[in-house]
Amino acid sequence: MWRGAIQFGLVTIPVKLYLATEQGGIGFNLLHASCLNRIQMKVYCPYHDEVIQRSETVRGYEWSKGKYVVVTEEDIDAVPLKTMRAIEIEMFITTARDSGGTQFVKQAYYLEPEQIGAKAFYLLKSVLAEQGKSAICKIVLKDREQLAALNPFNNSMLLTTLHWPDEVRSMEELNLPEDQIEIKASEKKMAEQLVASMTGDFSADEYADEYRQALMAVIERKVAGEKPEPQERAEPTNITDLMAALEASVAAARTERKASEAGSKGDAKAVEAGAPRQRRRKTA
Repeated sequence: MWRGAIQFGLVTIPVKLYLATEQGGIGFNLLHASCLNRIQMKVYCPYHDEVIQRSETVRGYEWSKGKYVVVTEEDIDAVPLKTMRAIEIEMFITTARDSGGTQFVKQAYYLEPEQIGAKAFYLLKSVLAEQGKSAICKIVLKDREQLAALNPFNNSMLLTTLHWPDEVRSMEELNLPEDQIEIKASEKKMAEQLVASMTGDFSADEYADEYRQALMAVIERKVAGEKPEPQERAEPTNITDLMAALEASVAAARTERKASEAGSKGDAKAVEAGAPRQRRRKTA
C-alpha cells in the first residue's frame, strides 16, 4: 500500500509497506425496518439535485466560506516533505517504553525490503533486536503525517503508527481515587498468589474469537425460528467479599492448573503410543 525508504543518518533502505491486520467479526447490512430490504448509500449533489457517481467527485479544501480549491494526487505528491516517500527515523529508544504517549497504537504494518536494500534492512533489524531498541519515526500515510515506531518482528520489521500527543485525551476528568484506597497486606498477598497461579506462556494461536462464534450461534437459532435466551451478567465483587473471592479464585486456578498438567501428561503418553496430540488452551 506504500513504497518508499527507511532513512536515518545517510543510510537509505528502500522498502514496501503492507497492512499487518484485517478486520474480523460478523458483518451486518443496513435494512429498511418496514420491508427488510437493503438500503443504498448514494452520493447526492444538492446544487444539481441529483444522485451522482463517486467517480464524478474530486477532493476539495474550503479555503474561505463556500469557496474550495481542488487538490489532486499530483498536488499531494508535490508536497515538499521528506516523509511523503520516506520513513524518517528521528531517534532510537529502549523497547520498554515509559508512560508517555508512545503506547497509543493506531495501526500495524509489515515492512518488506527491496532487494537492493536487503542487507541494510537486516543490519538495522539485528541491531535493534540485540540492543532492545525501537526506532521512533515519521511517515505520511492517508494524506497526513503520522508518528510511528519501528521494531524487529520475526524475519521482518513492524511499523506501528502512534497517536500524536494532542490526540490523546486527558485523564483529568476521570474519577481515579488510587491515593484514597487502602490495600491490606493479606489482600495483596492473595492477589499475588492468584496472578502467579494464572501465569503461563502466551501464544495467540491458541485463542479464537469466541464472541463471533457465539453470535453466529444466536443468528443460526433465529434463522431456525428459535428465540435466544438472555444471558445472566456477572455482578461486581463487593468490597466486603473481596478476600473470599480472591481465595476462591486461587483455589479454582490451582485446581484448573493441576487438571491441565494431568491432561498434558496424558497427551504425552498418547503421543508415545502413536495417538494424535490434542492442542490444549493455556491460561495466560
